[in-house]
Amino acid sequence: MSHTLESTCQELRLSRIPYLIDSVEGATKEEWLLDLLIHEVEAKEQRRIERLIKQAKFSSHKTLEMFEWHDQILVQDHQTKEQLTSLDFIQSNQNVVCIGAPGTGKTHLASALGYKACRQGIETRFWRVSDLVIELEKAWKESQLERFKKRFNRVQLIILDEMGYVPFNKNGSELLFQLISDWYETKSIIITSNLEFSSWNKVFIDPRLTSALVDRLIHHAHILTFTGESYRLKNALSKIE
Repeated sequence: MSHTLESTCQELRLSRIPYLIDSVEGATKEEWLLDLLIHEVEAKEQRRIERLIKQAKFSSHKTLEMFEWHDQILVQDHQTKEQLTSLDFIQSNQNVVCIGAPGTGKTHLASALGYKACRQGIETRFWRVSDLVIELEKAWKESQLERFKKRFNRVQLIILDEMGYVPFNKNGSELLFQLISDWYETKSIIITSNLEFSSWNKVFIDPRLTSALVDRLIHHAHILTFTGESYRLKNALSKIE
């Protein structure tokens, strides 16, 4: 089998060598090799970040730089914003609950935190809650529930979007409760919801199950309340004008 520089680099996944050949002149072998290895480490890390972002399956690309912290976001204390943006809450297996009307920025913030987590090498998953419950019920019917749960073994941050938009049946509620209970104090969960906790009975049906679920979620949690009108609606109306 014949080898060329390009084909050999591709086989070894050394993407930068062809581009560094011209830099040999004027550099020692050690300097050139170090430069090469540094570029390869950076390229490997970038590929890992891209893989983590793809696996997370965000509904849209949002970053903290794109997010506007406004006065209508009510937080528990002055340290909450810093703890969230630094991602310290993930290291402590703490949760984040974002509650407010649709269009006020809840999903944007949740996704932006998840995107930053991926860029820091933290395995993340984004799920619309209704889709997750459908997958849970499917796995349960096919006797694959434990296998489905193992998909989260290495995940450190889980984003559950739109809790409360669609009510669940008894089986779906119990499966979701079981899954969140498994994650309790072992992973960080970000939840967005348009319902106050007192209204979660409309989603989970069983008051005792609802109470137990809320108790697990808000323990060690940062709770943010988003007030005001929908930014999406405001933006749409401004375009009409």
